[in-house]
Order: sequence, then structure tokens, then C-alpha cells
Amino acid sequence: MAKYSDIKGFTVQTVTSDPAASVVATGSWASTPNINTGRMECFGTGPGTAGMICNGTPDGSDGNQVYDTEIYNGTSWTEVNNTDQRRQDGASAGVTTSALVTAGYTTSPQGASAFTESFDGTTWSEETNINNAAQGRRGMGASETAALIASAQPSNNCELWNGSTWTELNNQNTARSGQGTFGTSTAGIASGGASAPYVGNVESFDGTSWTEINDLNTARAYLSGSGTQPAGLVFGGNVPPVTGKTEGFDGTSWTEVGDLAVARMYGAGGGTQASAIFAGGNPAPTKSNAEEWTTTPSALFQKTIQGQLYFNSTTNTFKETLLDAAGGTWASGGALNSIRRIATACGTGETANMVTGGSSPPTSYATLNEQYNGSAWTEVGDLNVGKNNASSAGNSPIATTLNYAGDGPGTYSDTNESWNNTSWTEEADLNVSGNAASGFGVSSTSAGRAGGQSSATPPGGPHFTGTEIWNGTAWTEVNNLNASRRYAGGVGTVTAALYIGGDTDNPSFPGGRYTANTESWNGTSWTEVNNLNTARLGGKTGGTQTETIIAGGSPPGYLTNTELWNGSSWTEIADMTLGRSDHTGGGTAVSALASGGETAGGVAGTVEEWSGGLANKTITTS
Repeated sequence: MAKYSDIKGFTVQTVTSDPAASVVATGSWASTPNINTGRMECFGTGPGTAGMICNGTPDGSDGNQVYDTEIYNGTSWTEVNNTDQRRQDGASAGVTTSALVTAGYTTSPQGASAFTESFDGTTWSEETNINNAAQGRRGMGASETAALIASAQPSNNCELWNGSTWTELNNQNTARSGQGTFGTSTAGIASGGASAPYVGNVESFDGTSWTEINDLNTARAYLSGSGTQPAGLVFGGNVPPVTGKTEGFDGTSWTEVGDLAVARMYGAGGGTQASAIFAGGNPAPTKSNAEEWTTTPSALFQKTIQGQLYFNSTTNTFKETLLDAAGGTWASGGALNSIRRIATACGTGETANMVTGGSSPPTSYATLNEQYNGSAWTEVGDLNVGKNNASSAGNSPIATTLNYAGDGPGTYSDTNESWNNTSWTEEADLNVSGNAASGFGVSSTSAGRAGGQSSATPPGGPHFTGTEIWNGTAWTEVNNLNASRRYAGGVGTVTAALYIGGDTDNPSFPGGRYTANTESWNGTSWTEVNNLNTARLGGKTGGTQTETIIAGGSPPGYLTNTELWNGSSWTEIADMTLGRSDHTGGGTAVSALASGGETAGGVAGTVEEWSGGLANKTITTS
């Protein structure tokens, strides 16, 4: 049997199963020495050999909170300096030498607490209060200088701590108390919780926004968690009844692994997927029990780490874990400064994009140009000629790009402008003016335009089939598309491109006016290939001739639908959150944007970021 060896880093591990399938860490809980003070609704951090527990209530009463802090060294629990405030049912983050506790409930003064304290391994220090006091909040983070605090019902408010101040972030989608949380301040997981009724809902945080992902197998509240975004655990909680169930997370889905020896909720947990600690909790009598989780050694072999390499000794091949479009997801991005539709875009993806021109009410022919850095848009140099429904080419908004053709005031445009990261320069005009064509190409010296609605087309006649190629100096007319259409998606280079979907303006066209037709360009001619699953116009693309996505468009209504092209066929993958058409795209099949456009609520400035998932790709060796 082949052996697959994990060769990343400084260790080599070998298993006999193919890493093409995710492996969730299986393992077991074992009893450890009890904590000195039994308690529930307490705070905890740290792995199984270096854990901490503090605060809580010994008897479940709201009037009897404790200051006590205990540290675990893998063998025994030792009492250390007390916290400054008694409290219960709040949030914690960090490790035993750098931890943070905040929020919760206190009786001195009585009510929800905003008090924040940090721990350096020996003593506690008062910090700036959290903005929104609440009982039932939960935390995640790597240290007392970088923590994310999740919501507590009825508010879905979240806050980020940077070591000195709290900043309010985008809200969770579902407000709930008593979630099971793990991860960091920029890559966290919040699961389950009490939200009338208890939920199995899970949300993932990417540093900016929350995205709903696959639910827990067992809905519950007042659970605990440990680990990282691609490799975590949740354990315990109330279903009801109180449970000891433990579930492992592989970055995508949940698997039931090994139950706690003592079922409980409101305990304190922390650590990693491989080494976790869980102490305290209830039901009555309040527990002093502590348990340590350890994994089965062979189960530590994982595919869900980008850049991981695996070697198959039988077939002499490597597998590398890379971003994969098929497992991608959409998440909210920074909004445009100006709402707009039928603009153009170019860029490498969700961290580098540029949106130019368009219709930005009340301006029909905008010159406005905005650049995106992964979190916010900045206005930069305007076009010389305002237009909408133009075409664009270029892989980077900070390098050379091109904006050409489109719709100008009262006329089709043949204008052509190049961008040098500072300003736009007028270049040689196209041979045929037009709008609603699709552009492709990698720079301001290598671009193409196909289809659209053209001045060369008689009024009422079919849409344009013409194709032109730009070499940095002049446009040359080349072979036409097989099917005339406009508002299609275009992607690729001047020697390898795709032209996707669109509006034929011909009800008798096979499949109707709105087409799923896809054509492939080889530098000389267009060839019809396999159609989209969903016919559309106004959908936007990112990628190459062999791997691209198209998202949104119409009709009917405004589509959320996303499809992936693998070089031969289209597959439906994760939908956008907001249906839209006539938006902008840009990027790759694993990193792209959908910006602005027309929605059911009107012209939008909202943005969604597309991020690929992880999968193993075979590398053939000799």
C-alpha cells in the first residue's frame, strides 16, 4: 500500500490513506486533576498542557462570582493572582501568558459588564472597557493584543481589540449567546448558541465580515471550542439535555469525534484541535472536573493547510494543497464610494481591483475611477471621456490597463484610454464604435474586444459579431464571433479567451433571447464550446480560458448564481449573497470581486469578494 508523507515543516508523518479526503482529528478525552474551585460560566484559554481558568460562579447563583485564577501545567492546577473584577458568562481570548477577559455579568456593580482585563502569566491589569457590555459574549484570538469578541443575544454586535482600543466590526448574521468559538481575530469560527431556540448555525470571520458555513451536526448552546479556522473542535453544551458531544472541523464540515467523559455546559475550554482542555461547568453540582483532549497520532495528517505537500511513494507523485475555485465562497467586501452600474473593472482579485466609469446616478456617463486594496476603495485619476458599458483589459489596477469603446453622451464610443497608475492617456480609437461589448487581455498593450452593439449594425438588426485586437499601437479587425450578442462575459488573453452568455436580441435564437452560449478564442478564430447551465446577460467573470467563474446577471430578476468553467464544462458552485446584474468583476477563479451593479433595491455600491477553497492538486514527478 502506498504511503503518503506529510513533508511540510520540520516533521514527517506517514499515513496509509490518500490525503485527497479531509481528515478530522479523531481522539479522546481523559480525566486530569480537578480544578481547585469548582465553577460554571467561567473563562478559559490554552492547550491541554498549559491551560488557564478564571472567574465564574461556584453555585450558579448570580450573586456569588469569584476572582480566582488557576493555571494548569499538564500535571496540576495552581492558584495565581486574582482578577480585579468578579464576573461570569463573558468572553476570553489568548494563551496562559497573554490572555484577555471582557464583558459578562457582575453583581458589583450589578448588571452586564464592560470591564476588560489582561493577564501576563502572573498578574492582571485593567484595560480599556469594551464598547458594548453584554452577558453571553464569547471570544477568540491569539493574545491579549489581538482578540475578536462575538455577539450576545439580542445584539449581533462584534468588536475587535488591538491591545489598546475596541473597534466595532460588521455584525454576525445571527445574534446568539453562549457560542462555541475558536480561531484568531482575523480568521475565527463562531458556532451554535442560544437564539430562541438553540442553533447549530456556524459563521466564519475573515477579518472583515461573517459568512454562514456548514452547520454543526448537533444544535446546542453554552458549548466551548478550541483550534484554528481550518482545524478546530467544539465540545459540551446544552441541546437540551446537557451533552458531552465533541465535533471536529476541517475548514468545511463537522464530524462527530469523541464525547467528554462528563457531559456539561458553561465550562471553560481552549487549546488546539490536537490538544485541548475543558474544566468546570454544570449541571449541579457545579463541576470541578477537568478533561484533556488528545488526538490519535495518524489523524494529524491534514490537507487543509495551503502550501502543504504530500508524497505518494507508489505512484511517485506529489499532492500540493492549493486554492481551489470549486470550494470557494462569497463574503462582503468594502463598499464603493459611488454607487454605479455598467462600469468596467480589472485587477488580480479581491485585494487588487479597479472600477472605472459607468452610470452613477445622477451621472449617466461617469469618469470616476476607484482602486481597491482589499478593504477600502480610493478615488484616483478620472477618465478623460465619461462613458458606460465600456470594455477593459489588464490584470492589475496598479499597472497598465485599458478602457475602451462604450456608450458616450448620445453616441456609441470608439475612444480608447490607457492607465499608468497615475492618469489616463488617450490612445488610437477602435475601428468600429460600440457598447456592451466584452473585453479581454492582460495589459494596455495586449487587449481584445468582441461583440456588443455597434454603429456598424443597422437599427433593429442583430447585435455585433466583430472582434478587434489591440497591440499597443493600433486595433486590427479579426475573425468574428459565431453568434451575435451583447452584455456577455469576457475573460482571457488575446490568444486564449472565452466569451460567455449575453443577450442575442433575437427571440428565435436557440434557447431564446438570453443565451448560455460559450465561445473559445485561440488567437485566430472563435469555436463554440459547452454552454452555461443558466442563460444570462450582465454576468461578470474572472479567470482564464481554462478556469473561470461567472457570477450574477439576469433574467429572471437578479441572479445570485455562480458557475465554474474547468476548460471543458460549467458547474454550479456557491451563490452570491446579493443578486445583481450589470455589475463589475475582475480577478481569477479563486480570487475575484463583484462590485456595484443593478439589484432589486436599485443601483448598488456593495461589493462581494470571492475566495477559493482548498484542495489537493497532483504534481507529477520523475
